[in-house]
This record gives sequence, C-alpha cells and structure tokens, in this order.
Amino acid sequence: MAPIFAALARAVPILFTPRIVGLAFLPLVIAAIVWTVIAVATWQSFTAWLVSIVGASADSLLPAIGAGVVAAIAYAVLAVATAFTAVAVLAMPVIVRTVATRDFPSLAARRGGTFAGSLGNAMTALAIFAPLWIASLVLLFVPPIYALVSLLLNAWLTQRMFRYDALAEHADRTEIQALLARSRGRLMGLGLVLAPLSFVPIVNVLVLPLFAGIAFTELCLGELAALRATSPSPAP
Repeated sequence: MAPIFAALARAVPILFTPRIVGLAFLPLVIAAIVWTVIAVATWQSFTAWLVSIVGASADSLLPAIGAGVVAAIAYAVLAVATAFTAVAVLAMPVIVRTVATRDFPSLAARRGGTFAGSLGNAMTALAIFAPLWIASLVLLFVPPIYALVSLLLNAWLTQRMFRYDALAEHADRTEIQALLARSRGRLMGLGLVLAPLSFVPIVNVLVLPLFAGIAFTELCLGELAALRATSPSPAP
C-alpha cells in the first residue's frame, strides 16, 4: 500500500498547479456542462421511458421515484465516464509531462504508446464497463451490494482508463506489458482508494478524473523507475 499512498500524496500539490488547472481542467468543465444540459432536456422523457419498461401499474411501489433514481445514476455515470475519457485522451499528455518533470526528471522517455492506442484503450474500457454497469442496476434493490459493486466497477474503470496513458510516453511496449502484469494489484488498489469519490456530486466530474490521472501517473512512473532499476533495458 505504501506506493499507492505515496502516489496520492505526490498528486495533491500537482492538482492545484496553474498548468494543470488551466489546461487539463477544461475537458471536465465541458463534460459537466454537456451532461447537465442533456439531463435537463431529456429528464422527463427518459424517466417516462424507464417507467414504461417496468410496466408500472397503479399499485406499483413508487415507480416514478425508482425511475428518477435510475436516471440520476445514469446521467452521473455518463458524465463521469465522459470526463474520464476526456482526461485520458486529451489531458494526460500535460499531466504526464508535469509529473515527470517534477518527480521523475531522469526517467528516459521511450514512447511505447500512441494517440491511437490511447483512444483505443479508452473505448475498450468503456465497452467493457457499460454492460457491466447496466447489469449492476438490478442490485439497486439491495443498496449495500450495489454500492460495493459500483465501487469495484469504478475502481476497474479508473485504473483501466489511465494506466496506458500514464506509461505511454516513458515506457516502451515491452515495459508497458510487463508493468500491467507486475503492478495489477497496486493499480486496482489505487482505483479502490479513489472509487468512493465517484459517489460525491461535482467532485466525481470536476476533481476525481483529474486527480486520478495525476495519481496513476505518479504510481505508474514510480513502478517504471523501479522496474528499470532492477532490470534496465537499452533504449530502442
């Protein structure tokens, strides 16, 4: 757990640097505004559709309230997923350069990742996450289990979304594969530590994606530096 908490501690001051706030914060604001507008414009039709799917009758138990809860969760998850994708694809290069300059200045950049790889990784993560999240909605009738499953899903999405981009600039392809296998537990552990923030309104869209991107960069570059210290490989 020590590398996880060390990464979180180093991420906090970087989160508030002008460069990160100015350049990387914009995608999050855009995602928040877009999904707020969509939610306001489609709320009535979406909740009505949800009620019709359930086939609610007069003696059903609070169908409208249930539909409202599902709709609110759906819009929140979509906003968070959009923010994660925007940060992973657009803002991570800024984050990685900032973290590397501050905390890993001697770490050689071997550029094993690409923009196409970043985009593909984000789309794959969303394609896996979406059906699992939809399936998890049946657990809303058992709130404690739903909360636990949501934490696990959010933790998985977070680590899957950011790990590639955190390593793309500095690790070569062989190192990326080795680190994803070697550090799987720590990556998921960091995701689990961050996952509760996904339940906090506003924080989950405007703070969590950015903070997670920084924290995963700190962890992944630290893991890369440790890997090279034990088994250095020549630059291509």
